[in-house]
Amino acid sequence: MQQGALQFIFKVFETPVMQKTLLLMLIMALAALLWPSKPKEETAEEKVKITNPVIEYGYASYYANFFEGRATSSGELYFHHLPTAAHLTLPLGTKVKVTCLNNNQSVIVTINDRGPYVKGRIIDLSKSAFAAISDLRRGVIFVSVEEIE
Repeated sequence: MQQGALQFIFKVFETPVMQKTLLLMLIMALAALLWPSKPKEETAEEKVKITNPVIEYGYASYYANFFEGRATSSGELYFHHLPTAAHLTLPLGTKVKVTCLNNNQSVIVTINDRGPYVKGRIIDLSKSAFAAISDLRRGVIFVSVEEIE
């Protein structure tokens, strides 16, 4: 059976068209080995997103107890124990890394509300998010806000 298969293969490649086809396929395979394709280049937008994340610097505070259980701008209810925050311009649902610049502690929160509406502040954190990076007794801290998603 093996000899019969080999004879068939040799018989098929006896024709000039099949010989040229085989030669062309071998040349293409050799070219692919010698000159592999280049990896996809990043677009300018992708490079900016990777190398230049948006970072804001300013003061952060936390929600007062008064807001517990009330609706946020996104329609979700605010609860102290959830890692959420309010920001004036970032899209709702955006995840940001907030770092206290006094001690380098960070927390990741989801923007689900608008604010703060106090001059000089850039973000309002939930009580638990604030407590994760600083002592609640401080009330206001200097932070960096970095968009991650």
